[in-house]
Amino acid sequence: MKPLLAASFTALLALSQSLSAAPLLNVSYDVMRDFYKDYNPLFQKHWHEQGNKPVQLQMSHGASSKQARSVIDGLPADVITMNMATDIHALYEHGKLIPENWATRLPDNSAPFTSATVLIVRKGNPKNIQDWPDLLREDVEVIIPNPKTSGNGRYSYLSAWAYVLKNGGSEEEARNFVTKLFAQVPVMDTGGRGATSTFMQNQIGDALVTFENEAVMIAREFDAGSFEVVYPSVSAQAEPPVSIVDKVVDRKGTRELAQAYLEYLWSDEAQRIAAKNHLRPRNAKILAEFADRFPAVDFMPVEETFGNWAHIQQVHFNDGGVFDQIYSAR
Repeated sequence: MKPLLAASFTALLALSQSLSAAPLLNVSYDVMRDFYKDYNPLFQKHWHEQGNKPVQLQMSHGASSKQARSVIDGLPADVITMNMATDIHALYEHGKLIPENWATRLPDNSAPFTSATVLIVRKGNPKNIQDWPDLLREDVEVIIPNPKTSGNGRYSYLSAWAYVLKNGGSEEEARNFVTKLFAQVPVMDTGGRGATSTFMQNQIGDALVTFENEAVMIAREFDAGSFEVVYPSVSAQAEPPVSIVDKVVDRKGTRELAQAYLEYLWSDEAQRIAAKNHLRPRNAKILAEFADRFPAVDFMPVEETFGNWAHIQQVHFNDGGVFDQIYSAR
């Protein structure tokens, strides 16, 4: 490149960088693709209207726990938006990338919306699947992602366990119930998107256990008339949390941008986008506006039912925990 052209290119590059803020990387989980496709342009517009430079937003999606592991291993996430607290808390436990009290820094324990676990069945519901016990029948195959790598899988596991407790069963009966449930799982993907592809694309299984907002994504990507959504009688209440990754934003100088990006999730505009993507808004007024999208569910609060998330992870999902025990015994 000639010296004059090189100088011109360098000047243009410097001008471009001066006109826009440093890019922000949001490391998220599979099922949130559509929400952030809608949310990111809304935030970019809001940020610019506040007198700030235009901002580039980058996304990374995958199985929740694998995404958290990637950030721990060096993926430079400015913010992390996971589907359960353990995947974010792992950033504190491994490398102190965030403070121990990260969940207290935003409203609602840093979870801007909630979700329910649903059962996706084939058109016409040929196996007449209505509730958790139906998934244990010998003629039913169930698709659930791996609870060790997927928050989606963990909530499915906990929802089935909670069903037994809610109906007066003991811990031992709940364990036996969940053992039988996973005996019906022929393929176990690492994340929710992979499980959806197994069920919808590969036509494996009679029921897919997933978050209710995944049903919207399935309808957009596949034939909406090829499946039905069944709400089981009991669901663990999913509370997908968010956090700044402190060590990254302080190194990159993006703390103000990252903070604004997460805080705006509680704005009326963002809460409406959440509802349109079948995520239950925290804003009660906006939730009421979209009441027709959200059937009543008997929610079991996770920490009230099972103990804090650190305890849940240690007992159920760490290596050698209950899930490993019941799955290896199939």
